[in-house]
Amino acid sequence: VIKCKAAVAWEAGKPLSIEEVEVAPPKAHEVRIKIVATAVCHTDAYTLSGADPEGCFPVILGHEGAGIVESVGEGVTKVKKGDTVIPLYIPQCGECKFCKNPNTNLCQKIRITQGKGVMPDGTSRFTCKGKQIYHFMGTSTFSEYTVVADISVAKIDAAAPLDKVCLLGCGISTGYGAAINTAKVEPGSTCAVFGLGGVGLAVIMGCKIAGASRIIGIDINKDKYAKAKEFGATECISPQDCKKPIQEVLVEMTDGGVDYSFECIGNVGVMRAALEACHKGWGVSVIVGVAAAGQEISTRPFQLVTGRTWKGTAFGGWKSVDNVPKLVTEYMSKKIKVDEFVTHTLPFDKINEAFELMHSGK
Repeated sequence: VIKCKAAVAWEAGKPLSIEEVEVAPPKAHEVRIKIVATAVCHTDAYTLSGADPEGCFPVILGHEGAGIVESVGEGVTKVKKGDTVIPLYIPQCGECKFCKNPNTNLCQKIRITQGKGVMPDGTSRFTCKGKQIYHFMGTSTFSEYTVVADISVAKIDAAAPLDKVCLLGCGISTGYGAAINTAKVEPGSTCAVFGLGGVGLAVIMGCKIAGASRIIGIDINKDKYAKAKEFGATECISPQDCKKPIQEVLVEMTDGGVDYSFECIGNVGVMRAALEACHKGWGVSVIVGVAAAGQEISTRPFQLVTGRTWKGTAFGGWKSVDNVPKLVTEYMSKKIKVDEFVTHTLPFDKINEAFELMHSGK
């Protein structure tokens, strides 16, 4: 058993608490990882808020991390002690019907136990002050050591800077893949990206790499426009400056609508606007943002009858074990940006400040 520091969420709506926790050794087909760097994501904040119906407490949150394998359980063959890895919240077992289907990346092998905050055998590897602590998204990267299933880990280039590539564990991969894999953006096309946070910037990057000729960024926070243009946005607009609904403005700006739109906020009203901003006959709108539990999307069926397509994406459609190492290689060869997404680097005990910075849009 390893004793180390972790940021524990004891209950919903309260700040994280840095505690000493005990991390049990990995069981069969499990891997224990020394986490070197982690990022914070709105998904962590959503669960912490208490709004997540799958949220269990007390829990160690975090799902964008990178580290070094400390030890492996019985039967683990893909990684060994000392390997550099990224934990994966969407695993890839290679055996389930989802893994065998080229059209999805949603491996279901450990979905039920992962959603309940436990390892595949139904138990936790974390304890603190004599209490069992739940796992989160199969990763729990807000701990100096964590234990994950062996199908939830990608071995990456040992030379990669972990304080950067940890972002490929969720946000950057999600946005980039939404453009490349889900929408399949084509050269010369026009795109609209709603929400210019980390995921939205990654979508813009993907659209630019795919050869889009016009990329319109949409956000009410104008402080985000300069960064969006650095990533490839050709122009940025705020719905608050428009006298008409944003979808009508975009349809006028683009002679009938955009070829591709992306919702990167998790707001069902914006999802509708993103679909309705698409061009009749061929426009594709991709939902990337995760809306709160129980919320529903709506539009008039005629929007779809007249040739628009509504799609969704999780982790950018990447089959994780196969593709995360390739994304790291693309970053190392400067095909995709990662460093530019990092705004602040804080010590672990300032994790609550990191959440404050994220909530304030900084």
